[in-house]
Amino acid sequence: MTTRTFLLLPRLNIHNANAMSSPYTIGFPAMTAWLGAMHALQRKLQTKWPVKLFQLAISCHQMDLQTYKGKNDFISSIIGTANPLDKDGNRPPFIEEARCHLSVSLLIEIRQESDMNLAENESRSAFIQDVTQLLNTMKFAGGDLMPLSQRVQLIDISEDDIETESVVYLKLLCSLMPGYVLIERRDLLIKALNNAPDDHQTSNHSSEKDILDILLDYISIHHHPVESQPSETSKTASVEWIAHRQTSGWLVPIAVGFQGISPLGHAQNQRDVDTPHRFAESIITLGEFIMPQPLRIKNPDDFLWRYDIDDENNLYLCRNQSIA
Repeated sequence: MTTRTFLLLPRLNIHNANAMSSPYTIGFPAMTAWLGAMHALQRKLQTKWPVKLFQLAISCHQMDLQTYKGKNDFISSIIGTANPLDKDGNRPPFIEEARCHLSVSLLIEIRQESDMNLAENESRSAFIQDVTQLLNTMKFAGGDLMPLSQRVQLIDISEDDIETESVVYLKLLCSLMPGYVLIERRDLLIKALNNAPDDHQTSNHSSEKDILDILLDYISIHHHPVESQPSETSKTASVEWIAHRQTSGWLVPIAVGFQGISPLGHAQNQRDVDTPHRFAESIITLGEFIMPQPLRIKNPDDFLWRYDIDDENNLYLCRNQSIA
């Protein structure tokens, strides 16, 4: 019977994380930032522990996006920081950066090498202690990690625990609550794109939609008026505006990786002369925040994210779903 080992980093309080997840979206930090932090932790651990941090789940408990919206403002403004005044008393130019303060729990699956055994109590205690010390030297999504409020844990779960939804598996899900785990919903985009009319079937070209239009349809909130019937006390009918979305669920746009737009090679004045470089652009898809409940999550793989590289299409992705 296969046993899976998970590293739980509970209630990480992160200050001033990067909320600009892509060149045109702000909000929850990009998945590349979270998997990048997992990769950085793995590289630090591998100097002493032969482990591979394979995939990651993230549960958001609280998030405070640093924006401000006045009483009569239509859009929100970024609450930015500024550099100190120069010798002439002028404010130096700076680039506005979207920031957020958030509290998250990370669940990381560990794959052990053949000569390592985290089942022994001494090894587990030493491993947890080393992880705790390393966390104090790291940044997450560009933000500063506040002192840990809860202890790092190692959790072992067998396949039988998952299939039977045993107490061990339920405790694992409860450790991520109260909060919302982020999953990928590109299946909605694929389904809508496959159901879109072909070019020869559409007479009005202005009504044709690309994948970005479809994504905006899912996250847009539409309002339509509903006229009520006149009551006995009032002779006139009233109008009520009803808000609705295309589908239910807490859907958000998320950045999940990059696509190469130039040949793989070397760039002028690159820092690492031994590593191939290329220009790339950000990839956006749909994500959904859901409660980590047994009714929604039957297997940890339903909310775990991992790297997925497609060399043929020059894609460097973070994926949660296994669909093509």
